Amino acid sequence: MPAVNHVLVVGGGLAGAATAILLADGGVTVDLAEIKPDAAALGSGITLQGNALRVLRQLGVWTQVQAFGYAFDTLGLRAPDPHGTLLAELPDHRTGGSDLPATVGMYRPDLARIMHDRARQAGVRILPATSVEQLTSDDDGVDVVLTGGAMGRYDLVVGADGLRSHTRSLLGIDLKPEPTGMGIWRSFTPRPQQVTRTDLFYGGPSYIAGYCPTGPDSLYAYIVEKAQDRSGLSAQQRLDTMLELASAYHGPFDAIRDRLTDPDQVNYTWFEAHLLDRPWHRGRVVLIGDAAHACPPTLAQGAAMALEDAAVLAELLVAADRVDDRLWESFMDRRHDRAGQVVAASLKLGQWLLEGRRDADVPALMGRIAALVSTPA
Repeated sequence: MPAVNHVLVVGGGLAGAATAILLADGGVTVDLAEIKPDAAALGSGITLQGNALRVLRQLGVWTQVQAFGYAFDTLGLRAPDPHGTLLAELPDHRTGGSDLPATVGMYRPDLARIMHDRARQAGVRILPATSVEQLTSDDDGVDVVLTGGAMGRYDLVVGADGLRSHTRSLLGIDLKPEPTGMGIWRSFTPRPQQVTRTDLFYGGPSYIAGYCPTGPDSLYAYIVEKAQDRSGLSAQQRLDTMLELASAYHGPFDAIRDRLTDPDQVNYTWFEAHLLDRPWHRGRVVLIGDAAHACPPTLAQGAAMALEDAAVLAELLVAADRVDDRLWESFMDRRHDRAGQVVAASLKLGQWLLEGRRDADVPALMGRIAALVSTPA
């Protein structure tokens, strides 16, 4: 019998939806509170590495992900020269195992819809436009006040509500994401036929430029620059800025740039990072995903780390007969150091770019993390 009978998961992103699905499949009654009215309405592209795909297969959604996403097994490196010269085509690490692709690019709203449909199928009760207002934890459970004043009691609350987690704030944890010094432009756009994998351009007027196919007819493109205050730009000015930065990158980027025409598809955010010291729980409330650890996307491991958190937490809760120190120690032993290494390596790669380090051994760093995450969490 699971260690918990009734669980509230706060946050309907990957970490929260995955936790809800796995617990419900294990016989637990789950409520999933999501502050957005429609969690599948927003977002651009997402890169899913093999270790993320491994968990998505465990969740029973791999067939849909395969159908809606775009799989590839190589990584291209291109020069920021007038031709976008291909410098290398590298076999990418299949961190989810030899029977899964190395990487799948996907339209984020499609993935959110697939996850929420699967959660409903598992019996999860989804509460849209809902968050937590108050938490009172004791030895046996948590009394919760939800948006609008609804109250409930749960055996456990899982805070999976992102980088600026409200659940974390309610617990009194003083952890704030720290800017890394980089900002990223992203745009979702039609896919030119010659784009069949991620290519990265290092250097030029920006730190990184690249793109990731997300489906038969779509991709997302991105350019990483020194972090700046871009908040005063209109939608058209954001598009114009991204086009100006993109003009330095060629090869397939020329065809992508011609398709960058919709101002509403362009967004700009800063890279931020944090890592919560162990433990990640306070009483019967536990934080996972970006609420506990976040890293810049330089290694594209954010989604994978969130999904791994969900898989490990659900496995322990379903297998145990009580929530006790041994369960939390097992959770931390399997998650804290692993997530911490990914955060540190992601930051290190970004720092090398900020410093213009030409002697940095990027392949060794990427290989070390690939070896780490190839072993299931």
